[in-house]
Amino acid sequence: MNAPRHDRPAGWLLGHVAGAPVVVARSWPLAAVVLTFVFAPAAATWTTGGGALPYVVAFAFVVLLFASVLVHELAHGLVGKARGEQPDAFVLTLWGGHTTFRSVAATPGTSALVAVVGPVASIALAGAFLLVSNHLAPAGSLLQTLLWAGAAANGFVGLFNLVPGLPLDGGRVLEAGVWAVTRDRHRGAVVAGWAGRAVAVGLVLVVLGRPFVLGLTPDLVTVAWAALIGAFLWSGATAAIRGGRTGRVVQTLTLRTVGRPAVVVGAQASLAHARATAAAAQAAEVVVLAPDGRPAAYVDTDAAARVPAELAGTTNVVAVATPLPVGATVDGALEGDALLRALSDASRHGPVIAALVDGRVVALVRTADVVAALRG
Repeated sequence: MNAPRHDRPAGWLLGHVAGAPVVVARSWPLAAVVLTFVFAPAAATWTTGGGALPYVVAFAFVVLLFASVLVHELAHGLVGKARGEQPDAFVLTLWGGHTTFRSVAATPGTSALVAVVGPVASIALAGAFLLVSNHLAPAGSLLQTLLWAGAAANGFVGLFNLVPGLPLDGGRVLEAGVWAVTRDRHRGAVVAGWAGRAVAVGLVLVVLGRPFVLGLTPDLVTVAWAALIGAFLWSGATAAIRGGRTGRVVQTLTLRTVGRPAVVVGAQASLAHARATAAAAQAAEVVVLAPDGRPAAYVDTDAAARVPAELAGTTNVVAVATPLPVGATVDGALEGDALLRALSDASRHGPVIAALVDGRVVALVRTADVVAALRG
């Protein structure tokens, strides 16, 4: 699985590949312990010894499994880099692993190729394990059994990840296909997200329903794993749907959709003059300019409303204004993702931002309005 990201995730650094850190998340030890105990009963059938030996073998299998996951993720990153998409981090987590990139894929073809190469790498590993176990490992040995188990695990991971539904790699391929046909990346994410929800529900139904069809009682451990994996898939699919819808909003983001038209007055103007200027221009906001022409403050509408009409002519506009910090400005000509990034940078200075076009203040943007727009 892959997604854009910019911050290095927390965890233990193993090294760097393709200019990106390889990180073991702090949740990994928990996964290793849990999986060791889960696989220990099976490992006991592979060995003739008792005591701690099955747990040692189970832990070795867990390490082999996570090493295979790392190969899967490195395949994503290396092919992505070859296609011009710089990987940001390779991360081993509680749920396996993921690869993050500094930007989203530029074309449907690149997105599909980067996605599909991970499952292909897992299937290739399965073949390699089978080859070594059948031709190099001693017949009937513990090593051969471990290699067979590694082949089965990698084969399952590769084939399962090809299922067409986000957050699986097959879902990314489906997303790219819809994107290529409709020329709408965000529609692809929504379609693949709904497919992922169907996969999550289908997985749980199959795991729970199959024993009943065969007249058996579902195994509690199997039910728990199915529920956890189903919940993980549902959560990832839901995030993909939400991201697709938000992305579509961002794509159409303009100053017209999130800005409130504003007029400007000097710092010596009265509140009455500011009200008249705004009314004449049918503007919702008033910005106060500093002597050097910089937007220095904006009129607090609540404070201004409390000033009686008979006192507005003698009330200086600065008395009902809130300062605008230096840097709380944005280029109002920007659109889409560029505008959102600029607003995000400017919002670090304050929740209200002055939008300028050709050096003139034309609107105020409130971060609350931007959040409301992104939520649809």
